[in-house]
Amino acid sequence: MKKYITVAIDGPASSGKSTVAKLVAKEQGYIYIDTGAMYRAITLKAIRKGIDLQNQKQLYSLLKKTEISFDKQDEKQHTLLDGEDVTSAIRQTDVTNNVSIVSSHRSIRKELVSRQKEMSKDHSVVMDGRDIGTVVLPEATLKIFLVADAEERAKRRYEENIEQGIDADYETILEEIKQRDNYDATRKESPLKKAQDAKVIDSTSLSIEEVKNEVLELLQKNMN
Repeated sequence: MKKYITVAIDGPASSGKSTVAKLVAKEQGYIYIDTGAMYRAITLKAIRKGIDLQNQKQLYSLLKKTEISFDKQDEKQHTLLDGEDVTSAIRQTDVTNNVSIVSSHRSIRKELVSRQKEMSKDHSVVMDGRDIGTVVLPEATLKIFLVADAEERAKRRYEENIEQGIDADYETILEEIKQRDNYDATRKESPLKKAQDAKVIDSTSLSIEEVKNEVLELLQKNMN
C-alpha cells in the first residue's frame, strides 16, 4: 500500500498559512486543501440566504445541501460553491468578519472535518487551517504551527486587500485580527492551539520563500 504524505499547517489569521501551503504543495506535487475556504464558502452562502449565523440547526441543514470543491485553473486554485467560482467573494469583509461564528458550531466543524479527512485519504496533501494538526490530521507526517505578530499580519492582509481591489483600512484590520485571535483561541469547539508535536515557525521577519524552505527542510527530515 502506498504511503501518502500529509502536511498540516495551522496558525492564526493572516500568518501566511495558505500561501506557504500552496507553495509547498506545488513544489512537492501534493494536493493543496484550503480548509478555511470551506468555512468561508458556507458562511458566504448563509449570508446570501439571510440565515442567522448563530442558528446552528439552520446552518447545518444548509451545509448538508451544499457542495464545496476546489479546481485548479491557470496555476491558481479556485473555490467552487455549488459549482460557482467564489474565490474572490469569500474574501470580502462580511465573510471574513463572520466566518469565526460559523466555524465555531460543532455540527458544522464535524461535517467539514469529515469531508477534509475524506479528501486526504488517497493523495499526499498539504492542508492548512486552525485545527489540522490537532483534529483533522492528528497523524500528519509533519505539523507546522505558523505565527507572526498581529501588526505584521494586519499589514499583510491590508496589502492583499488593496492588491485585490478590496477597500481596506489598516487600523480596522488590526483590530479585527486581534478580535479573531481571541475568538479562535477561546471558542469551545476545536480552539486554535498548537499540536504538541508541531514545529513552530515565526514568519514575522521571514519572507514567504524562507518559510517555504524551512517547511521543506523539516518535511525532508520527517520523511527520512
